[in-house]
Amino acid sequence: MKRVYNFSAGPSCLPVEVLQKAADEMVSYGDSGMSVMEMSHRSSYFKDILAEAKSLYKELMNVPDNYEILFLQGGASTQFAMVPLNLLSKSNKADFMVTGSWAKKAYQESARYGEAKVIASSEDKTFSYIPKVDSKDFTPDADFFHICVNNTIYGSRFRPDNLPDTGDVPLVGDMSSNILSEVYDVSKFGLIYAGAQKNMGPAGVTAVIIRKDLIGHAKDITPTMLNYKIHADNDSCYNTPPCYGIYICKLVYEWVKAKGGVAAMEKINKEKAKKLYDFIDNSKLFTAPVVPEDRSIMNVTFVTGSDELDALFVKESKKAGMENLKGHRSIGGMRASIYNAMPMAGIDTLIDFMTKFEKENA
Repeated sequence: MKRVYNFSAGPSCLPVEVLQKAADEMVSYGDSGMSVMEMSHRSSYFKDILAEAKSLYKELMNVPDNYEILFLQGGASTQFAMVPLNLLSKSNKADFMVTGSWAKKAYQESARYGEAKVIASSEDKTFSYIPKVDSKDFTPDADFFHICVNNTIYGSRFRPDNLPDTGDVPLVGDMSSNILSEVYDVSKFGLIYAGAQKNMGPAGVTAVIIRKDLIGHAKDITPTMLNYKIHADNDSCYNTPPCYGIYICKLVYEWVKAKGGVAAMEKINKEKAKKLYDFIDNSKLFTAPVVPEDRSIMNVTFVTGSDELDALFVKESKKAGMENLKGHRSIGGMRASIYNAMPMAGIDTLIDFMTKFEKENA
């Protein structure tokens, strides 16, 4: 059966090589005689899988030794509560940049547990840019400063060279939709979290990179399962972890490493994004709402200016072998999520279709 080009924002396309290896190992992993789905998380087989996944992730992200890597459950949305419950330990204050729906939800959740301050927001222009900020506006004694590094719905991002300089205040980054896509300096963050289902695995795994000195200060009201220390002390196995999801993440990490690592992925991703944005910017029909300097290289949003044409585009694209190009329900339009696993051939197919659609409808 011919595979479609899946532009879904998440769960999203996985490398075919990963799917094929998982299929080969589905019935029996190695010499275990059983599927990873069946094996105990306390078994030596799974312990090896977990250790290798952590080691590969550490290598790919260039994680310093003073950070802990955790594989958790509950998605990035659970981190909206987990972060403040664990990090609001001194002043009980936190700063936020609200640059999209998920950043806004993180701010709203944190406000339930402490004093949350919006330093800047781009909601005035439908989250189409990353606001410029001045460090003098930051809360000097904040327990953390939160950003959503890549905005999946609206298609903007904090470039690696445009992160807020928060000084001694730990920077917390939601990198769910751009993890492993380009090189970021982990040491600039106190904590990075990412749902796996966009760029490194299936739904059900949330990878957390947290500086070790930030562990162990959870509020008394923190549920056991939301305490980073519990998971760090138990090597992400306090309870049964998402074993199969972690295994698939390991396969994705192996794939990224074989491709040359994150730096190599960044080069390819920027080429893919540039090709698509260049077409849109030179189109008479399509426009991209995000300002050029803040555009995501993972989630490309675009519109025709007509709701009817947008709907027709999405409908016709399915017939051309492409799926999930409809924009998020909150803003409409179109969105092409072009994660690591999306090949250049997928971009070319999309551009060919857009060219044909424009000739027929402009």
